[in-house]
Amino acid sequence: MNVVERRYKLVLPINTFCEVCTMGSKAVKLDDDTYKRLKILGEARKRTPHWLMKEAIKQFLEREEEADAIRRDTLARWARYEEAGETVDHKTVDAWLETWGTDREGKCPVS
Repeated sequence: MNVVERRYKLVLPINTFCEVCTMGSKAVKLDDDTYKRLKILGEARKRTPHWLMKEAIKQFLEREEEADAIRRDTLARWARYEEAGETVDHKTVDAWLETWGTDREGKCPVS
């Protein structure tokens, strides 16, 4: 065992070594109070502050990417409406939704 392996008991499968090597360190500057809160939460969850930060960033990105996809879809629908002028009134949509989960479920009023 080399010095790193002895100190951290680091054992990596060969196929993960290259993946780990390509990850770079990124710095996040936090005030002391925020970091202290992360440490307390990490201890309660049995996770490191680093893990909590990675998870928070991952969840933030997933949420924001989904919101952006919804926004793009809405804008595309609006553009189709402006181009074709096709609409479905509330009463028609409401009547269609009332059939959901019944044996008389109707087709979507938008083709």
